[in-house]
Amino acid sequence: MQQDKERGRSRLAGWLGTAKETPAAESWEHEADAAASAGEKKKPTIGRLDAQSALLLIENMLFAAANALSGTFVSIYLWKAKSDFAMIGWFTLTHQLAMALTFWVAGKWVKEHNKMNCLRAGVVMSAVFYLLVLMLGLSSVNYIFLLGAVQGMAAGFFWLAFNIVYFEVTSRETRDKFNGWAGLLGAGVGMLAPWISGLIIVHMAGTNGYRVIFSISLGIFVLGVAVSFFLKKRKIEGTYGWTYGFRHLRQGDTPWRPVCAALMAQGFREGVFGFMISLLVYIATTSEQKLGSYALVTSGVSFVSFWLVGRVLKPKYRSRGMLLGVLMVIAAILPFFWKVNYMTLLAFGIGTSLFLPLFTIPMTSSVFDLIGRDEESVRHREEFVILRELALNAGRILGTLLFIAVVSQSTSAMVINTLLLVIGSAPFLSWLFMRKVLHPENS
Repeated sequence: MQQDKERGRSRLAGWLGTAKETPAAESWEHEADAAASAGEKKKPTIGRLDAQSALLLIENMLFAAANALSGTFVSIYLWKAKSDFAMIGWFTLTHQLAMALTFWVAGKWVKEHNKMNCLRAGVVMSAVFYLLVLMLGLSSVNYIFLLGAVQGMAAGFFWLAFNIVYFEVTSRETRDKFNGWAGLLGAGVGMLAPWISGLIIVHMAGTNGYRVIFSISLGIFVLGVAVSFFLKKRKIEGTYGWTYGFRHLRQGDTPWRPVCAALMAQGFREGVFGFMISLLVYIATTSEQKLGSYALVTSGVSFVSFWLVGRVLKPKYRSRGMLLGVLMVIAAILPFFWKVNYMTLLAFGIGTSLFLPLFTIPMTSSVFDLIGRDEESVRHREEFVILRELALNAGRILGTLLFIAVVSQSTSAMVINTLLLVIGSAPFLSWLFMRKVLHPENS
């Protein structure tokens, strides 16, 4: 075990090594890197991540750790107060609407002012969310719209700034590796955090365990704010175009039309599966510890899968890899039609964790490669990042609305399973729309 850890550290040191200088004329993205931070002359060598990328990964890991520690159990906390699928759906929908609106409005902030303050605002708002939950206790169920809005704003601020900085500190050559490391670290904290939370909750009386994990998350978010000050302030350039992304979609030959359709299909699945699976695990077991163990196993598989995909998947194999991932993720839902219990949910979780990176890494990398394909796109990177997020959230909102409409009529096993299969098959549409864009020469 110790040898494995040492090998992991060696690989991390090699992959996140000190960057060497690269000619700014090599690509439009390298030009964007040069413009991204005032006075910064160094850029990533091909296949390597620089120090700012490493810091951004740490910031992402802290954000993921705090949310994995408590976010997994927020819907469970609300469910224990009021066992109502539609209520959980409305909480999620409010979150998604607030996040989409925040992305669009905060675009002016990150384009014309300090984008690092926007990232910090996301971390601070996340802390405020858990502070509110601590203050409201079980009566939180009466304030789902307020809580959903605060959590949505937090996610909007953080991910808007994060995705733009991510674009600026990576290049076409390092993007798959960065996404692989982000998934790897996310899976790592996703393994341990919910498992620890489950142990704390079941070994403390009443809802005291929930208050403890929410408090720990609050502390991690404070640490995240401190770490963010080590990220360099990015250079400001240009004026925010409020409708630039929408106007761009009206162009007949733009690749962003199929890309946005693909992103909506991706969000269609994410919007429901993001909360429904953990809720089903809890309903099947009535044990937070079992839910924590479930996260430990599935995130462990995801940890290995993200590492492998991030290492071996090359841009020329993105299309085939993505198709394989999509088909296997859909197939993982089928055992639910036999029976929904802990074992079938575990089989679903392992299958999804094993193959989902084949979908998410090419999807994310290809879209950001498209943003960096020419000088004009790079100048409007903020608007394109916002267009990406609005498309994702449009899909999430549609998926959640369908979920609310269905569960308001029936919550029978067959209805729920059919709903999950329909929503869970949406990534196939993503692949269909992305087939041409997935080829590097078209990005």
